[in-house]
Amino acid sequence: MSTIAFYDWISHHNDLRPTKRAVHDLATGRNLTYADLHARTNAFANVLAETGVGRGDRVAVLAKNGPEYLEAQFACWRIGAIAVLLNWRLTAHELDYICNDSTPRFLLHDVSLNELAVELQLRCPSIIDLLTIDSANGANSPYESKLAQHLGSPFAAAPQTHDDASTIMYTSGTTGNPKGAIITHGMTFWNCINLGIPARISPDTVQLVVLPLFHTGGLNCYANPVLHAGGTVVLAAAFDPADALRVIGDPIYGITHFFAVPAPYQFMMQHPSFETTDLGRLKIAGVGGAPCALSILEAWAGRGVEIVQGYGMTETSPGSTMLDAADALRKIGSAGKPLLHTSVKIANDDGTEVSRGEIGELWTKGPNITPGYWNKPEATASSFHDGWLKTGDAARYDDEGFIFIVDRWKDMYISGGENVYPAEVENVLFQLPQVADAAVIGVPSEKWGEVGLAVLVLKPDQTIDRATVVAHCIERLAKFKVPNDIAIIEMLPRNATGKVLKRELRVQFIGADAPAIS
Repeated sequence: MSTIAFYDWISHHNDLRPTKRAVHDLATGRNLTYADLHARTNAFANVLAETGVGRGDRVAVLAKNGPEYLEAQFACWRIGAIAVLLNWRLTAHELDYICNDSTPRFLLHDVSLNELAVELQLRCPSIIDLLTIDSANGANSPYESKLAQHLGSPFAAAPQTHDDASTIMYTSGTTGNPKGAIITHGMTFWNCINLGIPARISPDTVQLVVLPLFHTGGLNCYANPVLHAGGTVVLAAAFDPADALRVIGDPIYGITHFFAVPAPYQFMMQHPSFETTDLGRLKIAGVGGAPCALSILEAWAGRGVEIVQGYGMTETSPGSTMLDAADALRKIGSAGKPLLHTSVKIANDDGTEVSRGEIGELWTKGPNITPGYWNKPEATASSFHDGWLKTGDAARYDDEGFIFIVDRWKDMYISGGENVYPAEVENVLFQLPQVADAAVIGVPSEKWGEVGLAVLVLKPDQTIDRATVVAHCIERLAKFKVPNDIAIIEMLPRNATGKVLKRELRVQFIGADAPAIS
């Protein structure tokens, strides 16, 4: 009997549960069993090897959510190649830097992104081979045609260790060039354990995946842990609140798990069908990526769904802390406590742990932490202190040691000598019935140094004025935290996962000389 490599979960489940559904693709209606996924992974590994891709080579993926994304990931793992996951919402100029930094040899891309892929090949000399996914054309897709030539062919998995790099994920920095976080096999494994246990992931898990797979939240919360356990992932090509509620509520899919950043939860709870959707099959609804407004947590709790908060980042694979479901209502708003195989502390600049109740920077270490950034030794060195990764996020402990993420450390602004964390103010703004979306930034003030600007998106047919907002906030916040002014816009700028791009707001309302936030 052949030996299955320790990191090759799909081979294991092909041996153990070959007829079990592994992937359902909402866009095409395709279902792949673990036997299908194993055979297709082998086929694509042979395609890559045929074009000269070998151990340590990079393979770029520029595609929307679909089974091919997962097949590419697992095929790279079998070869010992490194998958470079590209954000298809970026411009050719932005991707130019990423591709010339990571120097992929092969680029797999969606047919809808043909023009961008060709441009990238012109800009990046290392890209020798392109292959197009065209799922609407079925067997006539160039990708499917290539796979057909190798279906049924075996592929011997390359020997690797937990320290070997499997993926490079470029972080969405708000200034300067993005950094490629190196993801190892060990990081991905420990994340499966760290998240899988508290999220109660098992072979019976069925997760709806709406976040893009090029982002760690889409790929690792919890798609990879679900496949590690032998469960099923249901892939949406993009997030749509009505469609997400439809799929969650339809017993034919049997969705037990869901994960998103706060924005999708907000948009779903504002949708007319939210109150009538059957949410009873959801066992875990996880949220991360940014502080979640209490109004969102309370609205979902009102429908019987306790949103479980966690904390992490690309560099932590991504799980670092998680709130146990048993504490979800008792500690609403908390990111919980450190995961099983991860250490966390809230520290001052010198690494000294702060007292409970004080705000400091969250630091973390463990086997789930990146070894560093691709081609960036200086950035790697500056991000660590005695083995601890400095996350750049402000946090505090409560009296029981539960962690609360206050805000991005550098999103904080100082008004009259007092630190203001925008997320706290945004929580209060979301309580206004007229407000659909909100973000707070610090803007220059001759008197106070900086003051808050509340940037609001209103619900249809609603109006609001500065006096109403200020009066509401004065009742609920210390005076120095109350926004000095408001601005009303049609939509907040967000990245691919729904995080508000506050750098863009600073440029819009302060100007091109707005302070750089990394």
